[in-house]
Amino acid sequence: MASEVFRCLLISDFNLDNMAGYLANDPEWPNIEVRKTPIGQVIPSLVDETRECWQEDIDFAVVWTRPEAVIPSFDALLKYEKVDGDSIGGEVDDFVDALSALQGRVKFVFVPSWSLSAHHRGLGMLDMQVGVGLNSTLMDMNLRLANGLGNIDSSYFVLNAQKWIESVGKKAFSPRLWYMAKIPFSNEVFKESVRDIKVSVSGIQGRAKKLLVVDLDDTLWGGIVGDVGWENLRLGGHDPLGEALVDFQKELKALTNRGIMLGIASKNEESVALEAIASHPEMVLKSGDFVGWKINWEDKAKNILELVTELNIGIDSVVFIDDSPAERARVREAFPEVLVPEWPQDKMLYKQALLDLRCFDVPSLAEEDGKRTQMYASERERKKLKEDIGSLEDWLEKLEVKVQVEEFNSANLQRTVQLLNKTNQMNLRTRRMTENELVDWVREGLCLFWTFRVKDRFGAYGLTGIISLEVRGREAIICDFLLSCRVMGRKVEEAMVYTAIEAARSRGLDRVCAHYISTVKNRPCLKFWEESGFSREGDSDSFIWDLQSVYPAPDLVELSIT
Repeated sequence: MASEVFRCLLISDFNLDNMAGYLANDPEWPNIEVRKTPIGQVIPSLVDETRECWQEDIDFAVVWTRPEAVIPSFDALLKYEKVDGDSIGGEVDDFVDALSALQGRVKFVFVPSWSLSAHHRGLGMLDMQVGVGLNSTLMDMNLRLANGLGNIDSSYFVLNAQKWIESVGKKAFSPRLWYMAKIPFSNEVFKESVRDIKVSVSGIQGRAKKLLVVDLDDTLWGGIVGDVGWENLRLGGHDPLGEALVDFQKELKALTNRGIMLGIASKNEESVALEAIASHPEMVLKSGDFVGWKINWEDKAKNILELVTELNIGIDSVVFIDDSPAERARVREAFPEVLVPEWPQDKMLYKQALLDLRCFDVPSLAEEDGKRTQMYASERERKKLKEDIGSLEDWLEKLEVKVQVEEFNSANLQRTVQLLNKTNQMNLRTRRMTENELVDWVREGLCLFWTFRVKDRFGAYGLTGIISLEVRGREAIICDFLLSCRVMGRKVEEAMVYTAIEAARSRGLDRVCAHYISTVKNRPCLKFWEESGFSREGDSDSFIWDLQSVYPAPDLVELSIT
């Protein structure tokens, strides 16, 4: 994965040589090879697939334009000529149509939003007046652009270039660079754009961070609770620092609504710390907002490893926040894969530092994401039940697992693609696809495709599993078999295989084949297939089921098909 290289094509009406250099030489993952089209050849490069730039495979494109270069009516508006608003909208739609020609040529497309120079005041007090001001018009254009691309395909992303410009300020634009080299932005703007583009590629590839682990004393609140007691912690009230920490907690809480999990690694007495969380009247975060915690006097690196092991996620999914430079250094040294940001000494900057993190960006949000913390809270109850009962069979019987089978459809498309692109451990082939690629594959191939929703007595997990078959002559090949780690080992895997085999039997086929492709993380999937009852072909990682034999329906699971 670390050596994987993505090919990028830059399409623009201005000089992007500097940006190309930053993209190609930035040391952070992913590695990117850059190609460029000639300056000013935007529309021809988009619509003509026979051009030289398309003679090799391109993974993604960045189409960055100045609004006056591709929207003639806006160029007229810059000259304060009278322009019909409908003509601007129509030209934006025409540009969207040109961008739509990239479907099938690239996996995803980034389109930086249109912006005006910070030196351009427009009409001053009238500039935000609807139908009159330049910035008002530009906002409408960007919104129309985003809506138009969103209607084409989920592989199009409009990036907020205005944020890059705002972060640099008036030095974002250099008239000298423009007249000398047709470069409208300073290098700092290009550096900001590269950070966002690389984070976006990482998110699309399922590499966004999933778990934020925080310290407690002088991080989540002010003071050391074991010394001063929870009543005397600095949190909220008529205290600037306390108010800042409440706002920091609010932002952490907001992350959980995006599906980011929160955990705790703190050197404290657990009972004292949990009492503070439960009892302090200004505490925004409660125990139910955390998917787990390790509150003890052990090494924090060890605690973080135990926490991710319990949650069944990778250590590379973690961000660690701590006010102590020594603790940050310890975790950073023990686990280079963990993101450990330098944290400000000034607690009033905590919220800003959190908002500056770009590691949580994902290409889509599904309903299940906002319920993730609740699901893990339910998981604690399941584990407690398992400890109380003992045997796996008794535990599963008490869990009352229900699996609902659905055929692939437009309603479950977004969540299906999300699972395809982020599930690693229980994944037969680790195949990554965009929505458009998946829909095309289902339409073109002789394939069968099911999704699986799981729930038990403690609550619903949502859509957590996928299996697909491609019929080739007298056999069915399992193309996708993947399951969220949250429901592994609960007979859901067997329910999925049973569904596929029964479908193949009903079609009079001879056998079902599963070809395992090894990755760094999917060893648990191989273990499942080795114990599945399928026959292994020699020393290969191919597993066969002869359809003359009946695959047993899983016990202790209620299976329903809709």
